[in-house]
Parts: sequence; C-alpha cells; structure tokens
Amino acid sequence: MFRFTLALFFGLLPALAQATDCKTSPLGERELFLRGTFNNWSASDEHRFVYVCDRYELYAKLSGEQSFKIADEDWSTDADFGGSAAELKLKGGALSERFGGGHKLSLRFAEGGAASLQISPFAGEAPQLLAAPTVTDPVALSIRFDSRDLRDKSPFGAVTPGKRVSYSFQALPGIEQATLVIAKRRLEGNQELLEYGGATRLPMKASKVMGKLQRWSAEHSFAAPAIYGYHFEVQIKGKTFVYQNKRDPVYWTREKGSMGLGLVDPLPEQTKRIRRYRQTVYAADFQVPAWARDAVFYNIFPERFRNGDTDNDPRPGRDHYQDKDVEFHANWLDKPSKPGTPDGSDDTYNNDFFGGDLAGIISRLDYIKSLGANAIYITPIFRAASNHKYDTADYTQVDPAFGTNADFKRLTVEAAKRGIRVIPDTSLNHVGSDSPYFNRFGNYPAGGAFDDGALNPASSYASWFKLDAAQAKPEDQYQGWVGVKDLPELDKGSKAFRAFAYGAPGSVMLQWLDLGAAGWRMDVAPWVPDDFWREWRAAIKTHKADAFLIAETWFDASKFLLGDSFDSSMNYIFRNTVLDYAAGGDATKLYPNIELMREAYPPQAFFAMMNLLSSHDQARALHHLGWQVEGDLEAKALAKQRLRLASFMQMTLPGAPAIYYGDEVGVGGGEDPFNRATYPWADLGGQPDNALLADIRRLTQLRHQHKVLRHGSIGAPLHLDAHVIVLARQDGKTWALSASNNDSKAQTVKLKLAPNLRGLRWKDAFSGRWLKADHQGQLQITVPPLFGRVLISH
Repeated sequence: MFRFTLALFFGLLPALAQATDCKTSPLGERELFLRGTFNNWSASDEHRFVYVCDRYELYAKLSGEQSFKIADEDWSTDADFGGSAAELKLKGGALSERFGGGHKLSLRFAEGGAASLQISPFAGEAPQLLAAPTVTDPVALSIRFDSRDLRDKSPFGAVTPGKRVSYSFQALPGIEQATLVIAKRRLEGNQELLEYGGATRLPMKASKVMGKLQRWSAEHSFAAPAIYGYHFEVQIKGKTFVYQNKRDPVYWTREKGSMGLGLVDPLPEQTKRIRRYRQTVYAADFQVPAWARDAVFYNIFPERFRNGDTDNDPRPGRDHYQDKDVEFHANWLDKPSKPGTPDGSDDTYNNDFFGGDLAGIISRLDYIKSLGANAIYITPIFRAASNHKYDTADYTQVDPAFGTNADFKRLTVEAAKRGIRVIPDTSLNHVGSDSPYFNRFGNYPAGGAFDDGALNPASSYASWFKLDAAQAKPEDQYQGWVGVKDLPELDKGSKAFRAFAYGAPGSVMLQWLDLGAAGWRMDVAPWVPDDFWREWRAAIKTHKADAFLIAETWFDASKFLLGDSFDSSMNYIFRNTVLDYAAGGDATKLYPNIELMREAYPPQAFFAMMNLLSSHDQARALHHLGWQVEGDLEAKALAKQRLRLASFMQMTLPGAPAIYYGDEVGVGGGEDPFNRATYPWADLGGQPDNALLADIRRLTQLRHQHKVLRHGSIGAPLHLDAHVIVLARQDGKTWALSASNNDSKAQTVKLKLAPNLRGLRWKDAFSGRWLKADHQGQLQITVPPLFGRVLISH
C-alpha cells in the first residue's frame, strides 16, 4: 500500500515546478478517479485523473463540504489513497474539506511509493489535460445522427424484444463503408463495472444522393431484454472514424453522453473509450402499478418527523448504541449532533435521538393528506441500534423506539382511509453488527454468526455471511459493506438468507406486505446481484401484483428497469438537474439529463420515477439552492423562491414527485446529519413557513387537478434556452403547455405551434386568463421570474 500525505493550499500559489525527467506511473495503465460525496463515490470520467510526466492531474469544480479520496475503478488496495473508504462514506472521514469553485489536484509519487496530493484553487476555464480528438475531414464532419429524430432512429427510445429498429445517418458523399456496431452491456453490480461485449457488426446501405447528401441505413431487432450500446464506424479515404454519443456528463453516471445529436471522432485505440449510445430493451410484459404515476410521495425520516408516544423514547443509561450509551435531545428543535464539532455531543455517530415514531406519523396523516401527498415513503423502521435504522437488528419487528408491528398495521390502515399508501424501506445487502444475526457486541442471546466478537460457525445465521476463520484479527474475519465493520455484508447467494428474505412463506418481504405495505424501497440496490432481484421481484409480484418496487440508485437506472427487478428508482439525476436549474444553471446544458431518461427508460418506468429534491442522503434543497448560513435572510428568501420553481418542475414533469418532510415549510440543512433535522411543529415552538406551505399545496393540487400533468405524453422541449423551458404534454384530446423560467426577471417567448394546436384556446391554470395563438400560429407566453406557468387546452 502506498503511503499518502495531503497538502491543501488556498490563495495564490506559484506554479509547481515542472519535472525535467518524465517517469512512468507505478500504477501502469490503470486509471485513477476522484471519488467522493459529490459523485456518489463513483469512478466517473468527469473526475478521471490524467497522468502527466511524473504526476496525476485533475482540474475539477467542487463546492461545499465534500468528503473524497482517490482510487482506481476497483478500489484496489495499491491504488486507494486517502484513508478508509468506510469512514469517508459514512462519517465524513479524514479527507473532508470545504471547496468553492475550481481546483487543481496533483498526485505525485516519491521513491519508495509514498504518494502526496496537492490541492490548489484555479480561476477561469480548466486546461484540457486530455485533449479532445480533432477531425478535419469535411465528409466526416458532415455526418449527422440524432437518436431522438425519427428520421434517424425509429421507433423512439426503449423497445421490447423482436421490435425492428431502424438506424440511419446522413452525410456528404465520400464514405466508402459504414457499419452499425451493437454491443451488449454486462449487467452486474454497481457502475464500476462498465463492460460491453459480443459486438454485432451490421453493414449499412447507402441511398442515392439526394441534393448534396446521402443516407446510410441498417436495421436490427434485439432478441432479449438488456442494455445495449451502439455507435457507427465509417471509412473515408482509408481512415476509420467513429460517430458516437456526446461528451456531456450525466449526473452521477459514469458513462458520458446524453444522446440526441452525437459527435464524430477518430476511432480510439481502445474500444472501451467509445461513448456508445444506449439502447434499452425491456420485457414485453413489464408492468408498473397503475397508481404509481398518480402518486405524490411524502418522504419521512421517522426519528425526526413527530414524537407521538413519549413512553417509547430512547433513554440514556437504559438504551445503548452498540457498546455505547445513547444521547437524547430533550428539545425537539435542537440541531442533530455531529461528532467532532463543538455542539456538546459525544464522539459517536448516529446515536442521538429525538423520539420520532410511528404514532407521530399517524397523528399527522391529515396534515400529509392536506399537503397533497397520497403515498408515504418511510426510511427503515425495523429494530436497529442507530437513529437511521439501516443497521438492521431484526427485520421482523418494528424498533421499540418507533412502536410495534401493530402500530405499523395501524399506520397503513389509517393511511388507507385517507387514500394514502405506505412504502417501507430496508436493506437486504447488510445488517447491523449489533443484531441477533451477527451479535458482535454480545447484546443478544448467543447464536449470532459473530457472538461477542468471535466467529460462531454453529450459528444458524453463519451461512448468511462470508466468514474467514483463517484471518488472525477478528475484524478481518468478516466482510463489512464498503469496509464498514458496523455493517456486516450479507452473502446474497445464501439460499438460507434468500428464503428468509423473500422465498419462504411468511418471509420478511411478504410479512410487511400483509401488514399493509404497498411496496418496497430497497437500499443500495446496485450492490445486490441482479439474479437476487429477479427472484425477489417474482416473489413479491406473485404475492401482491400492484406492489410498487423502488430501487435506491443514483445513476442512470436503465439496467434496473427491464421488467425483471424494479418498477422505479429514486431519481437523483432529476434532483440534480432541477436543483441546478432552479439555482440559475444553463437549461440548455442541464435539460439533456431529463431527455436522456425520456429516451433510455421504458415509458411506464419514466412516468413512475420517484422525482425527489431532497433526501436523508443529500443536503436539503434549500441548502443546495443557496441558504447555507442560518442568519442570511436574503439568501433564505431567494432559496425559497428557487424551491418554488423546483417544486413547479416536480409537479409538471412525468414521474412521482417526492416531498422530503419539512421542505414544504422551509427546513434547511447541509450534509448528514443536518439534512435530518426535525420538523418544526408550531405546537413545539417551531416556526414553519406557512406561506411556502400554501404554495407547495397549490402545486400538488395543480398536479391532481390536471390528469395531463400525470399521464400526458411528452416530447422534446418546444422551446429551450438558457433560462426558459417550454414543454408540451398530451392526454387524449387535452394538451398542457408548461413553461419555467430560472431568471430573476420575467421572460417572454414566442412559440410557433404545430397546426393541430393552433386553433386551441389556452387557460392559465393559476390565473384563469385565456390565451390564443395569432393567425400565424404563434403563441406568446410571458413566464414570471423564478417560477412557471401552465396552460391547459380547451
């Protein structure tokens, strides 16, 4: 393992001395990536280092407090710099800094293998360390293919097996040969695995020259559900070029390119460098519950929502977190504790409690209904030592601090009376070390796989884990998820665990469905094998056909939406796109993230994606939108208006909007634990923003009142510029035009409507005003600052 030191420099720096003698990297051809909280610890091309003479360099724009480290694609031990990945992922870790803008990162190796990292700020545009290939041939530059243009690819988007898909591009005459290359992506694990294999090469036929251009075409039908990649190779004057996906990054996703119009480049030496277009092929019988596209979720972190039963509150001295005492906040409005800060808390993470419980949620169901939510997503409620409950101790029982199984049943019954469904959350990837299954701390009767810190091969749970008695140190005798020893990783291949989880009658998944759960949200889905999810889905859908199954994925979720595992995913691509747009980002650069999903996802899944703005795993929306200092009232007011815009986007785009508890009344907060603050109930001394609440209610009502906003088809934007996005939705004979504006001043746009829309009258859904296109078919729309308009056809 390399030794690693870190030096951070802020302010003006002299240029680093250039090495006079270039050296080869001790890592050979392996690539290094900056991995951290800003990219979900993924190995993304956007944060790939380039080896320059004697060092690895990266120019990156980072903002806010970020935890990070440097590693290769596989987290190899000899290419893993910056401390424990476990500490970084779950606790903030040693490499945690506050950034603001552009930074240059240089990783150097000294004799003996010691590695040192220097970080310094830079202004302006980052230099191109890895220069884009250049093409000067006029014929190559004339190639045009747009994956969203039916003249170039038909049918649009994701398809089912056996469907004939036609691909064609146009170019100036002069191409000697053209080939459509299709490869199948390997569907396993997290996105660190990015491989395409088994390429099919289809010769393309040239048409007669029409005008100055000719068209090259090929057809293909896909035999089975999968994610495929495709690109075009052309020969011009004996040289091979590749027409491939764009270079623009997609949020959280390792593969670059949002599709649509592509780029021509010289054929790279390594095929893994080809940026393929994605082609999703999903099962013909893939069905998503019909109710999902009508859902508006209310996302609850139960420990912080409402204390409805003080008798079950955790008590210091009586209750413990593993081998330590718990902390309890007598003041509901306290900030969550963060070890290592002067807030008076101890040095243990995730052991401070406020007393929120199921009784509290039940007591506020009328409030949730009045908000416009008709579904609740609730983070884990099962017995666990921590306040977040992802360290499961008993999958079959509600945590005593939250109530009882009967309380969960009562929650689902009372929610159903109000037209609200309840989706619980759990992880089948890992359990807590403090659990009867593992029992590392001896807090349960003997019988765990690691009783009191020692292996117990006789345990009935031993087959659930990958244990290695040959290791000398006890902590090395089992595998913790991403190295976190508090979270022993389950062996998902264990037949005994699969039977317990979903396979046997009365298994965990089915038990909670029988108690009224409407489906499941599954934690860290990419770390669980795909064949596990296939069996899991079959068992659940057989038991409850309309159960809604949601994956926790952050990147392009196409592989989970093929009809054999999940119905939907937490849509973090949507989150970042919409929040960055609401914060003033360039819509022309951001909206392609939405277009990618419209094209790549099966429509039934695209219309059911859980479209969130905040979550328990990311800074709250208001923090992202600029309110980061408690007393900055100007920033707070502006962030709230930007939140209104983001919520407008949530309620007018396809998918199931998800409101994180407290966002609707102005709760802010940065990274964990501050994103898990308590709801500011007025009867407990809080000050909820009732004006903001009224506006969010108005938006949810807008969505419920107009079916076209939930079910209506959607195409490419009718208008897209840096500030304004105009979209058209159609449901039967009803059309809706939604226009959003992220500028600080009103924007007026003129739309040239299609002939079938020109005779329609349009009613503003907010003001009731009527509009109509002029005799030339132009409709003029003025969009208010930092908000939007919806026009409904009549």
